[in-house]
This record gives sequence, C-alpha cells and structure tokens, in this order.
Amino acid sequence: MSVTPPASTPLRVAAVFLTMGDRPVELERAIRSVADQLGEAVEIVVVANGVPAPDVPEGVRVVTLPANAGIPGGRNAGLAAASADIVMFVDDDGWLPRPTTVERLRDLFAEDPRLGIVSFRIVDPESGVSQRRHVPRVRVGDPNESSEVTTFLGGAAAIRQAVFDDVGTFPAAFFYAHEETDLAWRALDAGWRIRYDADCVLCHPATSPARHSAYFRLNARNRVWLAKRNLPKPVAAAYLVTWVVLTLARTRTISGLSAWSSGLLEGLRTPCGRRKPIAWRTVWRMTRLGRPPLV
Repeated sequence: MSVTPPASTPLRVAAVFLTMGDRPVELERAIRSVADQLGEAVEIVVVANGVPAPDVPEGVRVVTLPANAGIPGGRNAGLAAASADIVMFVDDDGWLPRPTTVERLRDLFAEDPRLGIVSFRIVDPESGVSQRRHVPRVRVGDPNESSEVTTFLGGAAAIRQAVFDDVGTFPAAFFYAHEETDLAWRALDAGWRIRYDADCVLCHPATSPARHSAYFRLNARNRVWLAKRNLPKPVAAAYLVTWVVLTLARTRTISGLSAWSSGLLEGLRTPCGRRKPIAWRTVWRMTRLGRPPLV
C-alpha cells in the first residue's frame, strides 16, 4: 500500500465537478463554496461531460469530453487533470456551507496516513435532514455521529491520490451506480480506511436516485458486476440473493421491476472487467465494521 509521505507544507487539495450543462447557477454556487475555503487555495476542475464548456471563473480548469462518459468516467477525467494529494468530488448542485471543510480534510488526512477516503455528511438545505441513504452505514444511527465505514458517497467525498495510485480509478464501464462501492472495496482490501465524517458537510437538495431513467437497469447490472469483480464466489452468491430479495420487497412498480430484471440478466451475461476477489480477512474486517459485503 502506497502512502502519501509526510510533508511540512499543507496537503494539496483539488475539487472535481461534473456538469451536464443544465445547472449553471448551481455549478457557480458549488465552485464559489470551494473557492471561498480558508487556507491554501483549492485547485478546481470542471468536467463538461459530453456538453460544451461552461462559463467558469478565472483559474478554474475545464475538461471537455466529446461524449457523456458517465459519472465514473467523468470523475476519472477530472482526476487525471488534477494535481493534488487529496481530490474532492462534489456534485454540481451541492455546496460546502462551512469555509473550514478543506482545512478539516487536510488535518484528517495528515493525522492518519492510512485514511484513504472521507465521506461527507449530506444535508438537505431546506429541512436540515440527512437522508437515510446518504449515511453509509447499515445501522444509520445519528447522522451527526462520525464513524469508520465500508463505502462512501461519490458526489460528496475526498480521496487520497495514493488510493488511486494503489488500486486504480473508478470503473468507467459502470457509467452510473455502485462505482464508489467498487473503489471502496478495493481500497479496504489494500488496507486503507474509510471515514464518514459528520463535520464535513455538503448541502444538497433531497432527491431520489430513481429520478434517473436508467436507475433500475444500471443499479441491477452494476450490483452483479460489483459482486463478480470483487467478492469470493460464496459471498458473491449470497450478496446477489440478498439484493434480489430486498429489491422484490421494495420495488412497487411493474416498470421498475422489468427494468431491474433486464439489468440483472445483463450483469450475469456480460463481462465485468478484471476479477480480483477481496481477501477473506477483508470480508471479516467489513463485518466487524457493521457492514459485511452482503448488503
């Protein structure tokens, strides 16, 4: 496992935003919230994901992709353009309400050389509530309580560059859904720690993931790919059975179940890229952290 060497100067931080060109006001707000952070300036990269380059403030770098590369592909493009020790990934309709967030991140990563990923607490600005799905724990508990976890929220996180050097980037073929968990499991298997930090706050309007037209299909396909790529075969089988049962119990529409079934079959039939199962010690470590790779 590679580790960022200690340095006398503050850790360099970059922020990557993806845009589809449809939220210019929100993107401006997001960029401003990062530019206004205290301490050393943050490098800011905006990825125009298959759309024309947006208008951005001076000093902000824009990467224009010829076609929509999906969320993981877009994040990988932003990562490649950044030059920092820590890279933040922030949704373009979110913003950092506290000007001290980046300084806290620098402190967290500097204090713990094994800390690889920090997942932020996402708060609805209208209600002040954190949605259950935004707290990466099976037993959510109090969203205001920080803890070590086994996954993270991709649009509200900071990742040490050394993690990518060690285990690779986001799986671009996923396009949307579960790319964060794929990276998280690889990072855990390499010995990195993941922290949900309640003091790193991102404001983001409350939404449902099902708003995306391809949600059900890609959610199912990518769960299969996730298991095929990363889990020992007995665990992969149990993981998929668990999610089949949960999905059948939770999904209320015929159209949703139909799309989900299509994605499940697609995942089973199609290649998922490289397969490198995590070690059994990692399975046990995740279990001790409260989230075995079954849910």
